[in-house]
Amino acid sequence: MAICFFRTLILYLLLITAVRLMGKKQVGELEPTELVLAMLLSDLASVPMQDFGLPLLFGIMPIVLLVCLTMLLSVLTLKSIRLRELLYGRPSLVLDHGQLLQGELERNRLTVDELLEELRKQGYVDLTAVKYAILENSGEISVIPYQGEAPATPRQLSLSVSEGGLPVVLVSDGRILDHNLRHMEKDRSWLYQQLRAEGLESVKQVFLLTLDETGNVYLCQKEGSA
Repeated sequence: MAICFFRTLILYLLLITAVRLMGKKQVGELEPTELVLAMLLSDLASVPMQDFGLPLLFGIMPIVLLVCLTMLLSVLTLKSIRLRELLYGRPSLVLDHGQLLQGELERNRLTVDELLEELRKQGYVDLTAVKYAILENSGEISVIPYQGEAPATPRQLSLSVSEGGLPVVLVSDGRILDHNLRHMEKDRSWLYQQLRAEGLESVKQVFLLTLDETGNVYLCQKEGSA
């Protein structure tokens, strides 16, 4: 039982390390090489978890080798545009000035229904309102409408707006994040002053407290802590 526990723990931590090494982009959207790696890792890790007759090293070595190979390909694709296009492809223009490019749709095996669905998701039901639609390497469709069809911006409407700031979490589920306090040039005395202003006696009563660059404070009290 202990052998099973430790083998599983080692492989689990190894897979987490592998995913972290791949970077945040790969976690969010898998390119072909990362998708293949994810499929292989699941099979490679499951075998040594169940087969105790197989040395653990035999399960670890292929995983490490595949992760290193994937990271090497990532570095090479940063250096070589041709290799990047070979592995990941290139964006395809599927709608040009309201006209469907049927050859590109067929080449990418994208049906008209799928394209219309993606356009509707972005708020466009009229093809003639779209100047360009581009099928990205990730499979998503970028829509560039005509200027007259795009949502108006405050600048176009001659409206003055105040810039908002990025909220930084200072208290999360009753715990003070001191490094964020220092980043915002605040201290615990300032924090406790904010709590007293809201009628709270302890930071344990706070579920979330944030502060943005403009000085706006958001405080959410824990349910049942009043």
